[in-house]
Amino acid sequence: MQGVMQGFAIVLILIGAGLATAKFLPGKRQAISTGLTPLIFYITNPALMFILLADADLGLVLGVFTPIALLTAAFTGALFAVVSKVFLKTPARHLPAAAMATSYVNAGNIGIPLALYAVGSTTPAVSVLIAQLLVIAPAYLCMFALISRKLNPETQDLPLGPTILKSIANPVTVATAIGACFSFFHLKLPEVLHAPLEMLGNASIPLLLMAFGMSLYGQKPLAEKEGRPEVFLGVAFKVLIMPCVAWVLGRFVFGLESMELMGVVVMAALPTAQNVLLFSQQFSLKPTVPREVILASTFLSIPVALLATFLLS
Repeated sequence: MQGVMQGFAIVLILIGAGLATAKFLPGKRQAISTGLTPLIFYITNPALMFILLADADLGLVLGVFTPIALLTAAFTGALFAVVSKVFLKTPARHLPAAAMATSYVNAGNIGIPLALYAVGSTTPAVSVLIAQLLVIAPAYLCMFALISRKLNPETQDLPLGPTILKSIANPVTVATAIGACFSFFHLKLPEVLHAPLEMLGNASIPLLLMAFGMSLYGQKPLAEKEGRPEVFLGVAFKVLIMPCVAWVLGRFVFGLESMELMGVVVMAALPTAQNVLLFSQQFSLKPTVPREVILASTFLSIPVALLATFLLS
């Protein structure tokens, strides 16, 4: 229980640091924010993913946890899209980003410390990262690329194949795949290369959280009436439906119990990853629903994760 609280406290402090930066350095806010997004997307986040995967035991993480993470995310996102389309009449161009916000969890900067403190192993978090970065993210990024291509007239004449390939072959996905290959073939980088990569990767988490905090400055929660129903539905799916789906799959389909089951449910209870906002901004999609779901789930996931820990430990 204490480990779960500590993990969330670290995240909230770093988000607060981003808010403070935006508030007390107004003249530098735009320059810092503009510089952070490409720095994280192209350099620090790929370095982090490579290090995590290269040092992981793929045989262990791919056994049970990764299939559960994949099925949980796919079912939750698809169910949200159906409900949102049928009952809220959400335009199709807004569905992928909103669905990703309901099913793409913050397994890197929150999941790893939570898994370590609550379960005693980072295996559940690394398993989620593999499912998200090698399967779920490329699938959503293909949808983002197609929507962005349709919304931007200057890109409509570009060939479809290269557009999709470019969206899949982003730095984070490529680094994750290379890291997985290193782990699978038991390859090791020389220390002179591994150490600086690890240092860059360690910078990714605080920078990502600070960038998210800066993006919140001046924003009023639920200020835009247009996306409020999708935001409320997305938050409900993220903090309530997704952990329940993970529990059903883990307990009754894969037969997990005790600490293993708790690890699966706690990972599903994590808040939405800031990468969802980053990806939507990269493809010039409307960021309202991802931003609001990230903010709300960051706070509402705390009691849900604590309750899951208490009930399943």
